[in-house]
Amino acid sequence: MSVEVGQSAPEFTLTNQYGESISLADFRGRKNVVLMFYPFAFTSICTGELCELRDHRAAFDADNAEILSVSCDTPHTLKVYAKQENLTHSLLSDFWPHGAVAQAYGVFLQEKGFATRGTFVIDKAGIVRWSVINVPGEARSADEYTAALAGL
Repeated sequence: MSVEVGQSAPEFTLTNQYGESISLADFRGRKNVVLMFYPFAFTSICTGELCELRDHRAAFDADNAEILSVSCDTPHTLKVYAKQENLTHSLLSDFWPHGAVAQAYGVFLQEKGFATRGTFVIDKAGIVRWSVINVPGEARSADEYTAALAGL
């Protein structure tokens, strides 16, 4: 079962593509967070979604929002992927324990071993204010995220 709108977002600490530890708590009281789970780096739909976030970065900055993208890839894979696609926001590795954060948010597909396409907009107080969950083959739109942020 996924985290519902109005609930506190589960806390986590994951490693990004640069080997840095990033926690949801790092943004509490300072920034809204767009927490985006995706299946895997180097796949066509995931790349399209992440590049759309890259291309709309100014809109997220204007809304005082941090983008955190999470997959079950290793940090080393994410570093190469970020460099290849010129992705500047944090790509977080939910590799080990495998999919633990995706499980906490209710978006881990146990039988496949990866997260489905779940996005959660979390306000500065750590409350989930908007979410969307799509199946792995169904892309999301960054416009939906910016509309949700505008409502905060």
